[in-house]
Amino acid sequence: MSARSRRGSSGQWAAWAFLAPVTVYLLLFYAYPLYRNLDLSLRNYTVRSFVQGDAPFVGGRNYGTVLRDPVFGPALWHTVVFTLVSLAFQFTIGMALAVFFARHFRLSATLRALFLVPWLLPLIVSASTWSWMLNSESGVVNAVLRWGGVAPVDWLTSPQWSLTSVVIANVWIGIPFNLVVLYSGLQTIPASLYEAAALDGANGWQRFWRVTFPLLRPVSAITLLLGLVYTLKVFDIIWIMTRGGPADSSTTFATWSYRLGFGNLLPAFGPGAAVGDLLILIALVFGLIYIRIQRRRPLT
Repeated sequence: MSARSRRGSSGQWAAWAFLAPVTVYLLLFYAYPLYRNLDLSLRNYTVRSFVQGDAPFVGGRNYGTVLRDPVFGPALWHTVVFTLVSLAFQFTIGMALAVFFARHFRLSATLRALFLVPWLLPLIVSASTWSWMLNSESGVVNAVLRWGGVAPVDWLTSPQWSLTSVVIANVWIGIPFNLVVLYSGLQTIPASLYEAAALDGANGWQRFWRVTFPLLRPVSAITLLLGLVYTLKVFDIIWIMTRGGPADSSTTFATWSYRLGFGNLLPAFGPGAAVGDLLILIALVFGLIYIRIQRRRPLT
């Protein structure tokens, strides 16, 4: 064996050695849980069969049960509304704040750090805080409304307002993520482009639409994709604030899946896993769409 071939062989072994930890991690913490969730959705698991491991194979029966359930339609609609409205407000406000802080005025770094607080807090703390603020009797929000002469709102106990309440809390929590990512993207845009646009007579709004927004499209796309995947699986905020109620008015696929699998005395593991698989499928579809768009985009 020549020296060149030996160097090539050692390089391949080194590459495999570096890939091995990542591969093992992906198999253990992603592939295997996905396989187990799919297996759960295709079998009739009970507490006894969960322990003994003899659950009968039922094929797509659990998916049929989920699709025929009267909760499916409202849960799907709530998931779509919760996700799209949250993304729209998180991205819009995050973009506005990123452009604002890109001016590098005095105390901008301090204020930017303060905006990260909602993102750094544990979700249970944030959700509990919003539950207290939106409390019908003693909440600070209704106190402000009373002070302004507006009738109090049953934010968490009214079917008309429960979904709005959890959306507001989720938007507040998600804004810092959009701010950080979009602000980082703004730092990569050369200042000379803005100077050239200003010399051509473009005002601030025109510079944003003709320079900032087009050059931020790759960063914006990945921000929206990550936000979509995260928002689809939001459970903590909704469960702590409303538990999906009242009367399923704020139930999403994430909370419904948990309630089916763990929220009843007789858990329905199979249907709960089927709802989880539907969430994974939705996220996978949007991920594939993003990859396809990125491949079609020209390199220059």
